Amino acid sequence: MSAESPAGASYASAGVDIEAGDRAVDLMKKWVKKATRPEVVGGLGGFAGLFDASALKRYERPLLASATDGVGTKVDIARKMGVYDTIGHDLVGMVVDDLVVCGAEPLFMTDYICVGKVYPERVAAIVKGIAEGCVLAGCALVGGETAEHPGLLGEDDFDVAGAGTGVVEADRVLGADRIRKGDVVIAMESSGLHSNGYSLVRHVLFDRAGMALDQEVAEFGRTLGEELLEPTKIYSLDCLALTRTTEVHAFSHITGGGLANNLARVVPDGLHATIDRSTWTPGAVFDLVGKAGSVERLELEKTLNMGVGMMAVVPQESVDVALATLADRGMEAWVSGEIVERGDHAEAVALTGDYAS
Repeated sequence: MSAESPAGASYASAGVDIEAGDRAVDLMKKWVKKATRPEVVGGLGGFAGLFDASALKRYERPLLASATDGVGTKVDIARKMGVYDTIGHDLVGMVVDDLVVCGAEPLFMTDYICVGKVYPERVAAIVKGIAEGCVLAGCALVGGETAEHPGLLGEDDFDVAGAGTGVVEADRVLGADRIRKGDVVIAMESSGLHSNGYSLVRHVLFDRAGMALDQEVAEFGRTLGEELLEPTKIYSLDCLALTRTTEVHAFSHITGGGLANNLARVVPDGLHATIDRSTWTPGAVFDLVGKAGSVERLELEKTLNMGVGMMAVVPQESVDVALATLADRGMEAWVSGEIVERGDHAEAVALTGDYAS
């Protein structure tokens, strides 16, 4: 090779910084250590996370539940805000609250973080949020993967995804087959938009209304960006507390598709859920999105959670205990509807009335 010839190619020259990845792992270790359970074997750094399955011997017939999810285009808000330690709460909420719908206790999670360029402190902040979310959910973070994709993602771009595993006793699985005529639907408040509908929200607020993330919004008492980054509420321990204190027939996690479509997934053939809008007032962010984009109510309701993040279907005699249990845990909840015969109703779920002002 002549003196003028280019140097040989390397992983670094292709845009992948192994040393930065190693530093990111070192920075995240203290956070992962906090998100553990007694059943976790070993620590961060192995090729796989280990969980002692002998803990499942206390079950007569343990069923493993699995779920995976991401947080959608909410990551773009985090990127533009330069705030990376809350998006992990969203990721955990999206995964573990799908698990708990069937009555499963979340046991552990793994994560996948894809970046255009590894900034160790940034990756560690994302993992910090995931670990904190796992603590709130009562599960362990047993491992994950950070991938650097130069040339495919911009240096500041990133995405996150996660997978979780839970366990439930076979004869305690919740769902549509338990629901009966006369059951009551209890709504649990959301903390805001959670992690769904952000493509609509970003289009309406930024492209159409020309709003800015640092814009103060009187109705929020903070900036638009701070409102949009409000972490997803994690319901798993609250839902599990309900199953321990009273009879629960089903849960519904209100995510993409809105309240009616998600609740319909647990309403059996022959029955119908009537939900009364007048029992709650959606947060100001939902009103802002609707007005700024002239979005019709039906479109909002099939895209956003409208202030309800989780619903529980319980027998009438369980209502008082359920509401008291949730109140003791600081969860705002209320009776929002009932289960009736399908009759002439074509759909499984109908929202009636107008939202309380």
